[in-house]
Formats: sequence, structure tokens, C-alpha cells
Amino acid sequence: VQLQASGGGLVQAGGSLRLSCTASGSAFNMLRMGWFSQAPGKEREFVAAIGWGSGFTDYADSVKGRFTISRDSDKNTSYLQMSSLKPDDSGIYYCAAWRAGRSRYEIWGQGTLVTVSS
Repeated sequence: VQLQASGGGLVQAGGSLRLSCTASGSAFNMLRMGWFSQAPGKEREFVAAIGWGSGFTDYADSVKGRFTISRDSDKNTSYLQMSSLKPDDSGIYYCAAWRAGRSRYEIWGQGTLVTVSS
């Protein structure tokens, strides 16, 4: 499985962006897809995740009520709708796949840059 993230860009504070992550190759055993962000000089942080079959969602406290994760299993694509963006949301956003039988996210996309201006 390979992941391709897209949708990043420059947006003003209060604006919205939608990120996409498409899995190519065999995604039949994907258990969960997550989104993580990494700001300059900081560690990568969890943002949101969705159960691929169940649709169960989980969010970091900092994005609850502002971000929505979803997936289209037919298209092997996850979406991260980001609203009410803040400058602190800026960073490189990575998607990652957690496959069944694994103990962690092991497949990572290349990242897409989100910049929120004040």
C-alpha cells in the first residue's frame, strides 16, 4: 500500500481546507487511517483517525469541533475537512495507514503543507 496526500495550501485564519489521502495498491486489510501534523521544530502529533471498516473516529482535543475525518472506501480515500483554521494548525500533514495485524501506523504518505496566516 502507498499513500498519497494532497490538498494543502495557504489559507487565512478562520478559513477551511480539505485534505485527501488516497491509498494505492491493496488496501483490503487496512484497519485504520490517521492524520498527523508536524510544525517546524516540533514533533509529529496525532490529529484524527478513522476506522476503515467501522467508521469510528477519533480526534485530538485541539481539533475537536473544527476538523472532520471521513473516508470513501470505494475510492480508498480518506478526507480531513479542516475548518476555523488557526495559525497553530500550520504544519506538514501526513496520512498514515494501520493495517490489520499490525501494532502501529506503518505506512506513511509524503505529507502536504498547510499554512494558516493570521
